[in-house]
Amino acid sequence: MSSFNLDPRLEHDCEWVCDLKLCKVLLLKDANYPWLILVPMIANCVEIIDLEPAQQQLLWQESAQVSRALQQLFQPDKLNIAAIGNVVAQLHIHHIVRYSSDLCWPKPVWGQHPAKSYESEQLAKRITQLAQLLQLN
Repeated sequence: MSSFNLDPRLEHDCEWVCDLKLCKVLLLKDANYPWLILVPMIANCVEIIDLEPAQQQLLWQESAQVSRALQQLFQPDKLNIAAIGNVVAQLHIHHIVRYSSDLCWPKPVWGQHPAKSYESEQLAKRITQLAQLLQLN
């Protein structure tokens, strides 16, 4: 049995926020949008159907937990939630805060604008806020 390893592209493009029961919670390093990614810590998992039924339920519970935290912290007009995996095959679920005033509205965020780096203090504050909120729920 192989052990879980985070895809190198996710590791490069994201900062770790916290671990939940099933998933790693990652913050995409793009200050254009508050953007979290859930990655089930299950080796060789590509599709949601690769998870056991109990793991599938836990994934959706953790997705709801992340969604509530994002709503509480950012009051978005819309949350975009997607499991696409065309570039990174490892199962990961995007949770993107969207506002009708953001750079891409109403289009999808992928490929529209280059990522904007976080200032180091802003990044640390965002990670701390999210980790605290997620670990309380």
